[in-house]
Amino acid sequence: MGSKSSGMNSASKLKKRRKKSRWCDKRYIRRTLGTKIKFDPMEGASQAKGIVLEKVQLEAKQPNSAMRKAVRVQLLKNGRQITAFAPGDGAIKLIDEHDEVLVECIGGKQGRAMGDIPGVRWQVIKVNDQSLLALRHGKLEKARK
Repeated sequence: MGSKSSGMNSASKLKKRRKKSRWCDKRYIRRTLGTKIKFDPMEGASQAKGIVLEKVQLEAKQPNSAMRKAVRVQLLKNGRQITAFAPGDGAIKLIDEHDEVLVECIGGKQGRAMGDIPGVRWQVIKVNDQSLLALRHGKLEKARK
């Protein structure tokens, strides 16, 4: 028992079996029910603007013991709050509360968190419409808002 049906008129049974088995696949479920779009704070967009509410430090996962610098951001498009990582040495010093930041996906597997930062899926790329990378390298002065 347990083998696939074969022979004449078995196609409908095989189709039914395949349809039932697909619900064991996590990616199929997510795609079919549309849960990624429904529960994604960015609503399917790759980037979004938001206002910095506070600066936070997060403990890295084992075996690292670093304090990763991040910011709590409230998105302008829907008011949802997310935590975004501030990449690079000294980047957190260039971001102040109430600054307008542009955040993008951090690029972890399956749209999840990346590296040793638990639960953080986004990173800051611009502060007050100025590139965070350029600010860090001293190519730009931070604009007064």
